[in-house]
Amino acid sequence: MKLIGSVTLTAAIGILRLESYTTLAFVPSTCSSSTSWKKTSTKTTSHHGVALRGSGRMSDDIGVPCEEECALDSFPNMPLSVNPGVVTGQALLDLLNHAKENEYAIPAINCVTSSSINMCLEAARYNDAPVIIQFSSGGSQFYGGKGLDNTNMRAAIAGAVSGAFHVRTMAEQYGVPVILHTDHCAKKLLPWIDGLLDASERYYEQHGEPLFSSHMLDLSEEPIEENIEICKRYLSRMSKMGMMLEMELGITGGEEDGVNNEDVNQDDLYSKPEEIYQVYEELMPISDMFTVAAAFGNVHGVYSPGNVKLKPDILDKAQKYISEKLKDKAPSNKKPVSFVFHGGSGSDVKDIRESIGYGVIKMNIDTDTQWSYWEGIKNFESKYHDYLQTQIGNPDGPDKPNKKYYDPRECLRAAETNSVKRLGMSFEDLKCQNILGLGMGKKADNTLGPRRGGLPV
Repeated sequence: MKLIGSVTLTAAIGILRLESYTTLAFVPSTCSSSTSWKKTSTKTTSHHGVALRGSGRMSDDIGVPCEEECALDSFPNMPLSVNPGVVTGQALLDLLNHAKENEYAIPAINCVTSSSINMCLEAARYNDAPVIIQFSSGGSQFYGGKGLDNTNMRAAIAGAVSGAFHVRTMAEQYGVPVILHTDHCAKKLLPWIDGLLDASERYYEQHGEPLFSSHMLDLSEEPIEENIEICKRYLSRMSKMGMMLEMELGITGGEEDGVNNEDVNQDDLYSKPEEIYQVYEELMPISDMFTVAAAFGNVHGVYSPGNVKLKPDILDKAQKYISEKLKDKAPSNKKPVSFVFHGGSGSDVKDIRESIGYGVIKMNIDTDTQWSYWEGIKNFESKYHDYLQTQIGNPDGPDKPNKKYYDPRECLRAAETNSVKRLGMSFEDLKCQNILGLGMGKKADNTLGPRRGGLPV
């Protein structure tokens, strides 16, 4: 199946309800079995003929106010399909294609609490940019609560679904487009993704779009044939809902979320163009909704300079190799593959920028934001140490209460503001600033804290 308008269509097999004023159409062609998605509106269209969003917002579903950026139907500098909130289907493709065409990459931040989600949304709005919010299996379990039994991935599934609804609710309020994603899923964790796909299919039945935008399968430790076959099976299921698959090829070194690859064979840290083409050739007949996390020396974590040897030109060689194989079917930009940069924390800006030029549209960030979050708390404790030792009594007097200092909102907000600042560096490194056309975000008019005597954090 092809994108609407890209080929002569032979038949329209269905129009599914997406929103109150918007429908999602999927149309087959005779030359491919892949599915493509396009929003069409029965009420509101732009002068370009592309549908604008109707009234089908999350805020309408749950009855919360939707004002200012939340109420936007589109962004000045983005494809009209891209709206505030979680993007899926054609809007997701349009957003990633916009990133590739304009040579910027979107930061993908691992989140484990509603606080870390909110800091990502705040940073995205401040930098006038899209953002990717993602959950690992361990992060999902933590979101659900470590006191909840995780037999059969119960807590990880429930936690990720809970986080997804928080993202869907708040992304609109912050007025930014968000790709809602899950991170590394090894073979043993596939029941977790199965549960999340079940949830997306139920959500799709009611809303015409999946709960999540995309999922990642990390089967890089399996034989490449098995890796590809499992990815094909999941892509077939996911593409029916307009979901994107991220697959890993080659191994990312270092350690993250309990997966330790610090002692792997160094050759496995670098993907080969032939392998990337094999993935492309096998997945494209199913759907074009996939990205490849190819290995070019990536390492999770932060290490001393010189210990990590990135080779971004591997991606360039792969793009050229595949374009030569495709011949006249290759895209005009000669970048047929959308790449993902894993292990972005601590990477040299030169390597980041070079990889973007070779088709990287997403970079994962976890270690750096873990540190920035902790550093915010650490600095808060250091600044107010003498006010955090007892409930009553501080340098201002033995009878003075300390409640406003040990209120957990204070140290958590310090963590958020420090992380928003750190994320600004990542948005800048990825050339992902002033993308939406709204202008840089302003400080929120938040009156509840100071009015009640809280600290100005």
